[in-house]
Amino acid sequence: MRDVLTELFESWEAGDTVGMATVVQSIRSAPRPPGASMLVVADGTVSGSVSGGCVEGAVYELAQEVVAEGIPTLKRYGFSDDEAFAVGLTCGGIIDVFVEPVSQQTFPELADIAADIRAGKPVAVATVIEHPDAAWLGRRLIVRPDAVQGSLGLKRADDAVADDVGGLLAAGSTSILTYGPQGERMDTGMRVFVNSFQPQPRMIVFGAIDFAAAVARQGAFLGYHVTVCDARPVFTTKARFPQADEVVVSWPHHYLQKELDAKRIDNRTVICVLTHDPKFDVPVLDLALRIDGDRQPAYIGAMGSRVTHDDRLIRLKEVGLTDQNLARLSSPIGLDLGGRTPEETAVSVAAEIIALRWGGGGGRLSEIDRRVHHSRTAAEDVDRLAT
Repeated sequence: MRDVLTELFESWEAGDTVGMATVVQSIRSAPRPPGASMLVVADGTVSGSVSGGCVEGAVYELAQEVVAEGIPTLKRYGFSDDEAFAVGLTCGGIIDVFVEPVSQQTFPELADIAADIRAGKPVAVATVIEHPDAAWLGRRLIVRPDAVQGSLGLKRADDAVADDVGGLLAAGSTSILTYGPQGERMDTGMRVFVNSFQPQPRMIVFGAIDFAAAVARQGAFLGYHVTVCDARPVFTTKARFPQADEVVVSWPHHYLQKELDAKRIDNRTVICVLTHDPKFDVPVLDLALRIDGDRQPAYIGAMGSRVTHDDRLIRLKEVGLTDQNLARLSSPIGLDLGGRTPEETAVSVAAEIIALRWGGGGGRLSEIDRRVHHSRTAAEDVDRLAT
């Protein structure tokens, strides 16, 4: 929904009914992830995409039917090879698409949700997409860290779903939860799609060098809120880092401590130390590698040659870091792509961040006999938060 929020809210505010199709599950090599949406507005205009062009025609017709009849529908595309080619999903993947009519009557909470998303406040929308009783389809719970809005129609179901959605929201995960028809755990019959909206994850790049400019561009491309920080004002300028959201002149460890104190570091934050200078990188790595709990960064990488890396490990052990602390350090930074230029190095850094996020091995897909896309299940996300 985030990708079509502007168009959706404009139509909603005008009093129109919109057909909104959302990918709720993707299997194998499906081109769009869960949460991707496509709108068919009142004049027939289309915004967004659920398949990168493969099944848009079929979804367009279904959205028009859903708006006319007012009944939400869950549809699977690519279930078989013949069906995949019939609708154009030739990538061999499978997508489940939930199509619903959206208006001020069917979705009165949209204005508050849109305001939260734009303000960077965490909010999750839990929607019933499958149920033995068709009257439950499209019912929603809106879950925030400190409040739950709406009802699925039964307190037992509300309590079970709200509890699980809170865990997914904390992890920033979008997924499907399964329950019995009345919210029973360890049962089936009702499926609930949870679309989590969190503020942009952060990428903090320490070291105002040419490699940092390339890494900042990659970070912005991947959707991170990028900060470049260095203690040298002559190099640390917005003109040198136009893709960065923030350019900060400060000693790296002082800046990181300030962000920690302000609780602006979390388990989605990635930290790239590119300073090449012990007086900068040792203090900031000493601080970063000691962060634990729910503020532990998702990734901490440091640039340098093998010689620099070995020297850095000696210095970090001298300031008291343990082998367990150091095991979290990605150094030398990046995957082994053989790149040399700042741009190529930045791609290798981005690739390592993506691989660690999804559990990829970094090998050539042509030499690997398994599924292309990696994903965690909803249960794994909840278990991860509990450990």
